[in-house]
Amino acid sequence: MPPTSPDTSALSNAAGLPGGSGLPGAALANHLAVRAELESLTTEAFRPELADIDQLPTLDIAKLMNTEDAGVPTAVAAQLPLIAAAIDAIAERMGRGGRLIYAGAGTAGRLGVLDASECPPTFNTAPTQVVGLIAGGREAMVTSIEGAEDSAELARTDLDALALTPDDTVVGVSASGRTPYAVGAVEHARAAGALTVGLSCNAASALAAAADHGIEIVVGPELVTGSTRLKAGTAQKLVLNMLSTITMIRLGKTYGNLMVDVRATNDKLRARSHRIVALATGATDDEIDTALTASNGQVKNAILTILSGVDAPTAARLLTENEGHLRAALAAATSP
Repeated sequence: MPPTSPDTSALSNAAGLPGGSGLPGAALANHLAVRAELESLTTEAFRPELADIDQLPTLDIAKLMNTEDAGVPTAVAAQLPLIAAAIDAIAERMGRGGRLIYAGAGTAGRLGVLDASECPPTFNTAPTQVVGLIAGGREAMVTSIEGAEDSAELARTDLDALALTPDDTVVGVSASGRTPYAVGAVEHARAAGALTVGLSCNAASALAAAADHGIEIVVGPELVTGSTRLKAGTAQKLVLNMLSTITMIRLGKTYGNLMVDVRATNDKLRARSHRIVALATGATDDEIDTALTASNGQVKNAILTILSGVDAPTAARLLTENEGHLRAALAAATSP
């Protein structure tokens, strides 16, 4: 006897959809499956104690939000060993010339693009070294691209355009941990031999399970039900800050806590460059200006010339020989 098709009318009624919704059986079944999946997620949970929040004074709502946000760093702290392990693995590959690639949809995708776009001015990385992919492409940064997040195939296409290598790292970012674009990106990258990290805000997520390094920051239900741009977004931002910043520290992009690889592309950054050299060396303004001019504005090189007494070409050579690590270059310049 052949299998019977589901009763779409009954399914529609169970889902609260009108019987004449026009959804075919397969689409309706998928709708119900996604709905059931979302209802099981912590990030989507409804909080009845907040059902009258719109009746509260503005200050009380602000206090509630502030209290909610205060718990996010604690949730991140619980995952620090996993975050550190992922960073060490990322840094090892980037040290061999690999790239750090974020892939996500909606808020998660925008946060990845934001983190990637801030690396060149902060750490003087090449634009292709840290990459942010968002489902739907550049337009999705400012508007919703319907259906893009549901496409694992789109993630594979976006990654194939980058020609992944085993030295690359792909970080899938999704608050729910189920977004097909993010999960598909991680699965495709892992199959290609790249390192993978899955960052989500629900426990036992499909995204974490698909990745080499699963990081699950469980921040609990949102103040506004399902609005994962709130606590979940904050948690993702904190973790992405760590992934990129600490990786860059490991790669020698800082000297202590100074941004010695900063790219001086405007007046503010030129002033910051001068100040960084001053903090690192204690040199006079004239000495700093001379060193920066001789080093074509490169902070790390200017510091090396001042502290070691070598000329600018020698400083450049020493930094190249020591893979950009200023401390190692200083040791080499001052060794007998």
